[in-house]
Parts: sequence; C-alpha cells; structure tokens
Amino acid sequence: MMRRGIVLAIVALPFIYQQGHAQTEAPRGWHLLDYAQDSFYGISLNKAYTFLREKRKSAKPVIVAVLDSGVDTTHEDLKNILWRNPKEIPGNGKDDDGNGYVDDVYGWNFLGGKDGRDVCRTSDERSRVYHRLKGKFTGKSVDTASLVGNEREQYVIWRKAANELSFSSDEQVELMFVEVTAKAIKRHDKVLRKEMGCEEYTCEKLERFEPQTKAAREAKFGYLTCIKMIGIDPDEKNTNTIADLDEYVEGKKMAFESKDTPPVDYRAEIIKDNYEDITDRFYGNNDVMGPLNSAKHGTHVSGLIAAQRNNGMGIDGVADNVKLMMMRVVPDGDEYDKDVALAIHYAVDNGAKVINMSFGKSFSPEKRWVDSAVKYAELHDVLIVHASGNESNDLDEKENFPNPWLKQWNTNASNFITVGASSDPRISGSIAADFSNYGKQNVDVFAPGVRIYSTFPGGNQYGNLKGTSMSAPIVSGLAAMIRGYYPELTAVQVKKIIEESSIKPDPTIQAIKPGSKNEEVSFAILSRTGGIINAYKAVQTADTTRAATSLAGKEPVKISNVTIQKNTKPKS
Repeated sequence: MMRRGIVLAIVALPFIYQQGHAQTEAPRGWHLLDYAQDSFYGISLNKAYTFLREKRKSAKPVIVAVLDSGVDTTHEDLKNILWRNPKEIPGNGKDDDGNGYVDDVYGWNFLGGKDGRDVCRTSDERSRVYHRLKGKFTGKSVDTASLVGNEREQYVIWRKAANELSFSSDEQVELMFVEVTAKAIKRHDKVLRKEMGCEEYTCEKLERFEPQTKAAREAKFGYLTCIKMIGIDPDEKNTNTIADLDEYVEGKKMAFESKDTPPVDYRAEIIKDNYEDITDRFYGNNDVMGPLNSAKHGTHVSGLIAAQRNNGMGIDGVADNVKLMMMRVVPDGDEYDKDVALAIHYAVDNGAKVINMSFGKSFSPEKRWVDSAVKYAELHDVLIVHASGNESNDLDEKENFPNPWLKQWNTNASNFITVGASSDPRISGSIAADFSNYGKQNVDVFAPGVRIYSTFPGGNQYGNLKGTSMSAPIVSGLAAMIRGYYPELTAVQVKKIIEESSIKPDPTIQAIKPGSKNEEVSFAILSRTGGIINAYKAVQTADTTRAATSLAGKEPVKISNVTIQKNTKPKS
C-alpha cells in the first residue's frame, strides 16, 4: 500500500543506516522556487504568476476534487477555498439537490456510517483478496485451462496475493528495527517532555535545549539519533512522530498476520452497504473531515493544491481561484475500489475539472469499476492526477493501481497523469526521491515530493511531509491554474502542456535510482518525459496553445453491465 503518513528511510539491519549526502536546509516552500534564481529544482511558480499578470490574464473558478483521507474544514488557510454545494442547504437533514447524498455541503465521506461512525483502519487489498478466494482455491489442484468466465482472473490474482503474503526475513527484521527504535523514541520522549516542560517539540527546538541532568542529556542524544536512523523529517513534532510510528508498526504487524488471520471487515460493520453491488451507492455521510488524526494526509494535500494565496497566513497553494471538493475515500490501509469509483462519479457530476488521487495499492480486484469511472471523467473533460507510489518500484515491471490502462476499452485513458517524486541534490543528494516509484513508460512526469511544507489539521498547524502523495497535488494545482486562466483548453491539452513544458535537469547531474544503494542513473529514464513540472513554462505553453474540441459529453458509462446515470435518486 502507499503510506498515507510517514515514508520511512530505513534499511534491513538494526542500528545500521545509510550515510546520506551532505544536505542543505531547504527553505519552506522550496518546491515553488525557480532553479535559475534560487538554485532549487522547484516549479518556478512566482515567474508563472508574473507572466500571467503581464498578459493581464484573470482566472475563472475551477473545482478540484481531492480524493483522500479527510480535510480540516476549519483551517485558516483552507476554509475560504472549500467547495460548497450551491444546491444544498447545510444542516437541514435533506437531500436538497436530489443526488442521493444528504447535506453533502463540502463533498462526501464514503468511509462513514449513517450513525456518524467512520472507517479509520482497514487491511491491505491483498489480504482481502486472499481470504475472499481462499476457500475457492486453497489446497486444490487447479487446471487454469478449465477455468471459465472470470475464474481464471480470480485465480491469478489469488495466487499473486498468496505469494506476496509470504514475508521475507529481511522484512521481519525491518519491523523489529522500527519497533525497537519506536520504543526508544517513546522512552526518550517521556524524559524530554518532563525536562523541557512542554508536550510538543521539534528536533530544532530540542537542539537548542540545554539539558541539566544526565538523564536529559542521554535522552536528547538518543532521541536525535533515533530520528536520523529512522529517516523522520527533523521538522516533525514529537507527537506526530510517535503517532506515525505506532501506525506504521501496527499496520506492518497486521500485514504479517494477515495470511493466517482474516482481516476484520470494519466496512461491513460501519458502512453496511452491499460491497459487491456497485449500484448500492448511497452510503456514507457528510463528515468530510473524519477523525482528526486521519485528516493529516488530506489536509496537507489540499493545502499544496490551493491554500489561500496572499492572505498573510501559513503557505500559498499553487493555484488561485480554486474550490476544493473533498471526497473521503482513503483509510489507514488500502482504499476500496467501489469508493474510488463512486467518488470519481460524484466529482464529475458536481463540476470538478481536476481530480487529485494521492493513494495507491498493488491489487485492484474491482478495477473495472474504477476504469469505468476514469472513462466517465475522460468523456466529461476531467483531468485525473495520480501519485505513482512510494515503494521505489519500476512501474514498467510492477503494477500500481489505479492506473490509466482501461482493459474494457483496450486503451490508456487520455486524461490520466501519473506523477513521481523529485527532490533536489542540495536536500537529499539526488534529483529523484529515493522512495518514489518510477517508470519510463508508466510514470509521466515528476514533481517535488521531499520536505514539502503545507497545512496540518488541528489548530491551524503546518508541517513537512514527503511522498509522491505530495507531488501529485502540486501537479493538480498546476493543472487547476492552467484550467482557470485558460478555460478553453481541454483536459487532454492540459496534460500534454504539463508534460511537454517539464524541465529536464542538467544531464551531468545523475540521479540516484530509487531503492538502490547509490546507483547513479540518468533522470531521463525514470519517466516518460524525463522532466520535472515547471509552472512558468507551462503557462507560456498554454498561452500559445489553441483550444481543441472538448470530449465533454453526457454519455452514461457501464460498470459491469450496470449503467450509472447522473444524479439518480435512490429508490424510496
């Protein structure tokens, strides 16, 4: 699965860690900077806005749908740019617009129950696939040639899940390392909070702290050493670090136990839909924030796209004149294909022109549902931006879902862009993020994804995260910017503009191949374009691009022989 929270930079053996290249303290918002002016491989955003002002361009409003874990709707930098359903009267308990979703003011929570509870933790998809088909195939001699209908496909995916649920000794040692380090961090943290007289601190604050006791000196040294060993961002607060490590350890333990123990079906308990029926779609609730600890990822992603610009608070998002529509579909664990498919339909039906999807997984048993939704978006001129994932995999060799391949139509979706994570040699020693998935054929472009500063939930907070989850919304922000200032351009044209205007780094600067031990490769081989997005070049290109005929239409799209129509009320 793609981690929602931290991306750990660890190796297999305890207490041994890679010595990184010399690092430079990156300025907050480095991802927006211009390489020629600032020496960081950012996206040249200020130059882009200067160009638009000189052209006397003004932006039309653009709705961007964020399919994610939830968003803090009260955040100072986000509350004014959230989409509000113009046809829905807040809080009256009625479905005013007749779309089947009651009080869907900011979007919809597909992980919510009618009773207000939420699905927070789920298993990974491979565990769900394995146990769902276990009784059908375990212990049986299967002749694949004799399988009929979709049974062969089921058997292939079940065998793949069974094989991947056999964890290596290295993976188990890795978990032991993280668990031991997490316990040490908690032990040191307990001493430090007492000695420092505060509940929250960062490594920077801890560095300035002058311990007065031997215990505090040992705790300070131990805490900072552990943070470096585990690869946690030094700007991360101690409370967030501990919560993220607990989540990581618990998730890994669940995965290791999942071959022998069927995953708990929280969805059936809380949501109570018939998951096998795509037409049973009017479930969930209108709480798009969800539990506060779950909203960290979605809040961070939302800020990168469109945190209110020039308001003197926190950060500036990439795009202005944007309204963010929140679809809560990402739990702690793998998302469900049904939720993703229905969220895409909701976003398209309610006017989104860009959809950001910062999630992914290695199994997609109901891919046909998601593919149909992607096709629906394609027919309605909606651009989908998807994070490539954080497993250091070559996506030309290993599948990641969702993806643009539409099996039912035997083609790639023209409105789908897959984004890898770039860095900067001054930050991490490489132009490519060491965790990013890549692929000369199946990753389109890269965007900054290391030490990315944005909005956090719970009291107007801000902080750094890393991941392709951060790279995708930077691209979504650029796409929204182009669609706002050049609304005549289609989704396909915007995708092409973003790709063709990407900047190819100096070829003499070698990238470290993600997942390798300092294997140098050309950055050009890591994606189809070989480039990093550049807002300045993109708006210049957009300014000279003629409008093409839009694909937008009203055609219904069939999902497994069931036609999903727009705005169909549930039967009473």
